[in-house]
Amino acid sequence: MEPTVVSPARRSPAKRVIPPNPVLSAAVVLGFVGLLFVVEGIDTALGGRLDASGVRPRDFTEWDNLLWAPVLHLGWDHVTGNAVPLLVLGFLASSGGVKQFLQVTAVIWLTNGLGVWVFGSPGSHIGASGLVFGFLVFLLLRGLFARSAAQVLVAVVVFALYGALLLGVLPGQPGISWESHLFGALGGALAAWGVARDDRRTVAA
Repeated sequence: MEPTVVSPARRSPAKRVIPPNPVLSAAVVLGFVGLLFVVEGIDTALGGRLDASGVRPRDFTEWDNLLWAPVLHLGWDHVTGNAVPLLVLGFLASSGGVKQFLQVTAVIWLTNGLGVWVFGSPGSHIGASGLVFGFLVFLLLRGLFARSAAQVLVAVVVFALYGALLLGVLPGQPGISWESHLFGALGGALAAWGVARDDRRTVAA
């Protein structure tokens, strides 16, 4: 009689805490943050001319600005303020692999841009803070959707470090795009739901 081999249970990618290839994930996130500084350097050399190329709500002549608005910033303080949370949250958000990270980023990016374009206040909305809020909410909800104790623990730590950022989804300081924060957060929730749904389908297959 041939022995029966029981396959080990497949570990769900959605329940990982550390990316499967941490060096590659770190390189991708570092590369994106580095790009923000390069773009800001170019903008500085141009006298801040790129700052007007953000998302302009309901302006059909410049709707495509939503594709690059997150890489534009209003000065070095602005880009530096987004850099650290992007590095931390982006690395943690890549625990499902670089491909999934790019998909999650795309969902947050487009939800943020389209939401601001439709509902935002007049002006040029720029900056990667929408991505920061998106990654934060993605991490907070992913563990709950995946029913992973490890992911929930990560979410608790993330909330302790960056939870105060969520206050930024409310109207407040003039000149701050709370709409970008809000729709970035909604994009993170949508991405977390999508990742959990796809993971359940993969495990059931």
